[in-house]
Amino acid sequence: MTSALASRTLLLIISGGIAAYKSLDLIRRLKEEGAEVRCILTEGGAQFITPLSVSALSGQSVFTDLFSDQEEQRLAHIRLSREADLIIVAPATANMLAKMAHGLADNLASAVLLASNKPILIAPAMNNIMWQHPATQANIATLRARGAYQVGPSSGMLACGEQGAGRLAELDDILAAIHNFFSKNKPLTGRRALVTSGPTFEPIDPVRFLGNRSSGKQGHAIASALVTMGAEVTLVTGPTSLPAPNGVTTISIETAQDMLQACQSCAAQMPPLDIAICAAAVADWRPETTSTSKLKKGESTSPPALTLTENPDILATISQPGTLRPKLVIGFAAETDHVTENAQAKFTRKGCDWLLANLVGANKGFGQDNNQITLIKRAPDGAMTNDTWPAASKHEIAETLATHIVHFFEG
Repeated sequence: MTSALASRTLLLIISGGIAAYKSLDLIRRLKEEGAEVRCILTEGGAQFITPLSVSALSGQSVFTDLFSDQEEQRLAHIRLSREADLIIVAPATANMLAKMAHGLADNLASAVLLASNKPILIAPAMNNIMWQHPATQANIATLRARGAYQVGPSSGMLACGEQGAGRLAELDDILAAIHNFFSKNKPLTGRRALVTSGPTFEPIDPVRFLGNRSSGKQGHAIASALVTMGAEVTLVTGPTSLPAPNGVTTISIETAQDMLQACQSCAAQMPPLDIAICAAAVADWRPETTSTSKLKKGESTSPPALTLTENPDILATISQPGTLRPKLVIGFAAETDHVTENAQAKFTRKGCDWLLANLVGANKGFGQDNNQITLIKRAPDGAMTNDTWPAASKHEIAETLATHIVHFFEG
């Protein structure tokens, strides 16, 4: 049987960590499956393995220098970035992740990554404290939000003698991630999904609004995870600082009414929606009237009265029975206390199929990179069930949710 990697051009970037030696076996296994493997070896990577060994296994010249005067390597950062079907960074060190996230281009590898319009698979490897550092977690979150794929790191004994997350993913896992990227039979292929994300801003006047602290990180991560699984995804997002995920149709809105209109428009398109995930933190109320000019302080010391009116309930609207109702409707419940009890009550009111409850407040939930979820749904006998997941990054939460969705459709 012909491998999905046959005749594919893969660009492997090997950066400077002890795990660089494993890239040699990765090259061998990719070649065995018929892939053409081109390699960039950074200066740091060359401290652990030699260009000669990389060249011998890949059967290609190794690229190392951004400013080489050799004909074959001239303007390599442009040519290599255009000719690859997939760019793999393995190992991806903390330094390499930082360069990628911040758009630095001070060596050949980082210049290729900045000049590339091709998909990127990142396999991080570093000390566990470096991996857990907020800067590294922010960098990986930025890259994931831009559409980069990630495999690992795994946990275990590290080369430094410490224990924890930071090991390069097993080669079988890296190969599986590469195969999954090229597979035409991804588990959600043919499924249409709608995801809402971020806050809504309800205007008081041209410069003030009612809003909330939602960053959109969880909703955007869910959209990316569904695309990775093969789904066709429309993301309806309120104002956030996040880039639109790759491969996703993104609709930007501001108010709850705008969000509802965009969701209903998406649901009315064909083929019908299979999945709707309402991860946005929609404002419950909006000002009854909006001033067309900035409200000013007057002679009175009392502030102007602000009369509120209720916003549309997007999750409940999407959950209503009918021909446009998606097969699976999933909501979120952001709670500051009594999380499970409040979420169960919301689950009963809304009529959705699943509800993901999470704790928000000081340094929890909104704006953070990590999350903890309790999945609420009904068992076949109609009883309400709660499944609390371990605390994890929002991207890991998104991947876990996507896996649950796959299992739902597989029956």
